[in-house]
Amino acid sequence: MDGKKGEAMKRARETFKAIFSVLIVGIVISVSSWAFAQGNSGNYTLLASKLGYDTIAAPDVIVLSDKTANQTDNITMDRKAWLKEKPVETTQSPFWETGTGKSYLIPALEIPAFLLLLNGYDRLAYPNDVEGGKKTYDSNLSTFWDHVVHGPWGVDQDSFSMNQFAHPYQGSMYHGFARSAGLNYWQSLLYDNLGSFLWETGGETTNPSINDQIASGIGGSFFGEALFRMANLVLEGDGGKPSLWRELGATIISPSTGINRFAFGDRFKPVYPSHDPATFWRLRLGVNLNQDPNDQGGSGINRHEATADFSMAYGLPGKPGYSYTRPFDYFHFEFTTLGNADNPFDDIMIRGFLFGKKYEAGNAYRGIWGLYGGYDYISPHIFRVSSTSASLGTTFQWWLSRAIALQGSALGGIGYAAAGNVTQVGQRDYHYGIAPQGLLALRLILGDRAMFDLTGRAYYLTGIGGGDPGGREDIDRLNMGFTFRIYGRHGLGIQYIASTRDAHYPDRADSHQSTGTVSLVYTLLGGEGFGAVEWRDADSR
Repeated sequence: MDGKKGEAMKRARETFKAIFSVLIVGIVISVSSWAFAQGNSGNYTLLASKLGYDTIAAPDVIVLSDKTANQTDNITMDRKAWLKEKPVETTQSPFWETGTGKSYLIPALEIPAFLLLLNGYDRLAYPNDVEGGKKTYDSNLSTFWDHVVHGPWGVDQDSFSMNQFAHPYQGSMYHGFARSAGLNYWQSLLYDNLGSFLWETGGETTNPSINDQIASGIGGSFFGEALFRMANLVLEGDGGKPSLWRELGATIISPSTGINRFAFGDRFKPVYPSHDPATFWRLRLGVNLNQDPNDQGGSGINRHEATADFSMAYGLPGKPGYSYTRPFDYFHFEFTTLGNADNPFDDIMIRGFLFGKKYEAGNAYRGIWGLYGGYDYISPHIFRVSSTSASLGTTFQWWLSRAIALQGSALGGIGYAAAGNVTQVGQRDYHYGIAPQGLLALRLILGDRAMFDLTGRAYYLTGIGGGDPGGREDIDRLNMGFTFRIYGRHGLGIQYIASTRDAHYPDRADSHQSTGTVSLVYTLLGGEGFGAVEWRDADSR
C-alpha cells in the first residue's frame, strides 16, 4: 500500500512539473514578445489640417478656430507620450460586441472530447493505478451512470498538488474553450462546472468529490479567465495582426484559446478587446540567500535556491474612460517558482473583480469596490495552503503627493480551502474545510525610481465541510519588498517572505510551523515606472 502511495505521489509530482514547465515557457515567450513590442522607441507623427492654429507642443490640447487661415502642422511625439494620450478604445470587434459567430455547440463538444483524450492518456500512462479494487481510469457508461444517480459525493484522497493545482488548471482548459468560442465569463463558468461534473462522474471509477468540483469548476474559472485575458493581451500588442511569436506565447499561456484560433480559422481569430487597461507587470529572477524552516521548534535549516516570479496587475483604478463592466476587468496574477526539484512551485495567486462599482474621493483618490473571486496555491517547504474564495473588498490608488502614490487592495471573504503538512500523515497529508480569509496588499510608489510593497494574507481553516470536523488551522503569510529602478526597465530588489501555520486536531499533537526567506532579485519592469495611474490635470499636480 505504501509503495502504491509513493508511486501515486511521484506521478503527481511529474504531472505537476510538466504543467508548470509549460507555464514557465509560455510566460517567458510572452514577456519577451511583449517587451520587444514595448521597447520599440519610434516616434508617431500626427498630420493635422484645420482652421485656426499655428504651433502646438504635444500633448497639449488642440483648440480649433475658424477665424484664421487654413494651415497644416506636424505634431510629433515620442511613443511614451502617444500611448499616454491615446484614448480608450471603444470600438469592439463585431465578434465580441454582437456575438456574431460565437458558438455554444463547439465548446460543448470540445470539453467532452478533451476529457475522453485525458482519460485515454491516463489509461495508457497509469494502467496499474487501483483504488477500491478498481482501476482508477477504467470508467465506462455504467460507472458514469452509477455516479450520476447514486454518487456518493465526498472528499477524495489525491495528492495536494493534483487536487489544488492540476484540477484548477484542468478547469482553466474548459474555460478557455468556452471563452475563445465567443462566450462571456458567466456562460463559460457554466461550461467549467459541467466539464468538472463530467470528469468527476465519468473520468474515473472513484467516487465523485466535492473538492474537485469546486477546484475545477470555480477555481478553474478564475485561473482560466486570468490566462485568457493575458493571452489576449499578448495577441493584442500595439495593434495589427499578431505575429507568430505572439500566437505561440498566447497558445502556451491559454492552450485551449490557441487550439480554437488554429482549428477554426478566421471564425475565432478576433482578439478579445482589453479596452486599454492600466497595467503593471514585472518579472524577477534571483536567489534565496537564507531560508529558515522551523517545524515544532526544531533547528533551522539554511537553503540557497534560485527563484523566479512573475506578477501582473490588470485594470488598475484611475484610468480615464476605463470601465469595469466585465468580470476580471481588474485582476491580479502572480506566481513564484523555486530551483528545487521536490518543491518547484512556491505559489500561484489570483484575485479578480467580478462585479461592483468605481468610486472616487477628491482629485487624488480613485478606486473600485465589490465582489472578488480568488484562487490561491501556496506551498512553502514545510506546509501548504490553497483556497478558492469569494470576497468583498476594494482596490484603490491614492496620490499622496505630486509624485508619490499608494496602491492597494483590502479583501475579506470566505473560501473552501485545503491545508496541511508536507510530511504525509495517513492517506492524505492535508485537510479540507470552509475558511474565512483576508488580504491586505499595498504598494508605495516613489515616482519612477523605487517602490515598497507589502502583502499580508490570513486563512482560518475550519473543519466544516471536510473530513476533520474537530480541527482547525491558522495560516498567515507576509511578503514585503523593495525595488529600485537602475536604468530603463531594469531594477534590483530585495524581498522577505514569512509564513506560519498553527494546527490543532483532536487525534494528534498540535503543530506550529514557520519559515522565512530573504531574496535578492533582478527585476524586469513592464515599463519605465511602477504602474502609477495618472488622471490628474496638469494644474493639480
